[in-house]
Amino acid sequence: MKQYNEKLARWIYSTPSSDAGINNIQIPGQVEHLVWQNRYKEPSSYEQDFVQHLLQAFSNDVTEINDLVETLNQQGFREESGELWTVENFSTEMQRLGY
Repeated sequence: MKQYNEKLARWIYSTPSSDAGINNIQIPGQVEHLVWQNRYKEPSSYEQDFVQHLLQAFSNDVTEINDLVETLNQQGFREESGELWTVENFSTEMQRLGY
């Protein structure tokens, strides 16, 4: 099973064609359905670790952003650059990863 949408990886930074169906003709019964339609790459180990730390926080009923940032810092999980989490950089990271 593919872990990301290869077509999206090639398309994400280019200008889409204005012609319908160019290079994407689907034959009924032969359409490849991808599990990860909106991923343009496989998640990095940092992204996977981030998910695990968020799940741990949520499983402990942490729901407010200030508490979530504090919990990530207490867990020892840092921003990819190694910095402590703040509400601002957490929000920025969520926007970046929300591809």
